[in-house]
Amino acid sequence: MTQTYRPHRSVLYVPASNDKALAKLPGLTCDAVIIDLEDAVAPADKISAREKLAGIFGDRPGRCEMIVRINALSSEWGADDLLAVAKCEPDGILLPKVGTPRDILEAGDVLDDNFAPDEVKLWAMIETPKALLNIGAIAELGRDSASRLVCFVAGTNDLVKDTGIRATPDRRYLVPWLMQMVLAARAGGLDLIDGVFNDFRDSEALARECAEAAAMGFDGKSVIHPAQIEAANHAFAPSAEEVAEARAVKDAFGLTENAGKGVIALNGKMVERLHLAQAEKLLAKAAAIGA
Repeated sequence: MTQTYRPHRSVLYVPASNDKALAKLPGLTCDAVIIDLEDAVAPADKISAREKLAGIFGDRPGRCEMIVRINALSSEWGADDLLAVAKCEPDGILLPKVGTPRDILEAGDVLDDNFAPDEVKLWAMIETPKALLNIGAIAELGRDSASRLVCFVAGTNDLVKDTGIRATPDRRYLVPWLMQMVLAARAGGLDLIDGVFNDFRDSEALARECAEAAAMGFDGKSVIHPAQIEAANHAFAPSAEEVAEARAVKDAFGLTENAGKGVIALNGKMVERLHLAQAEKLLAKAAAIGA
């Protein structure tokens, strides 16, 4: 069954405790919002932030996806977070500190036991050395719809902290692990969101990092400020030239004389049906974002 494509070019973190930021959501152009109960909320405010969820989802913006990042299930807040979020029926629940497939399966069991609709999906933070060591097995769950797993989110700040690597502007020490995430996500049929760019005032460096992540194969960028949304939306959207080329490939394979052919010639190049599949995917993305 074909699913409607949902873009994730820009995924904005908003603390559940920040009423001012939450009030701005209807006017923003991000593709998804992560209502954060974890890192962005102080320990003393975690319970009150959780209690705001019902009101947030009672008046949710209709356009963008709504995800909630809960506290780790191993923490004192995680189990209650998961139950409370399940009642709100968000588009997804982002699990932090994932280390093994069991972390995904246990969260899914809780959702099943509490009759959460199948439409409530699971997203997983890849932010620990353990997660990277087990990423292939975790990603494989994406091939089983019963697991609910649909997306990985790179937790680059935590990876830098836990491994002790140097955080350079070009992310040279992170790139091998980012590419490992790309391979695993594609093997599991998952979407993949790049980590945050911390200096929201440096728009030029942000645009460069977004472009590099798009070239690496990421579907979008985690953003921490509304000012970062436009750069992410631009970098992860197909260009006019890419859309035109994809349409030409699709039209060429649609010609009567090319019916059943595995390879055709187009503008002096050999084009295979795998290029048709890529073209159709790109056109679906362009249609979804209005490009």
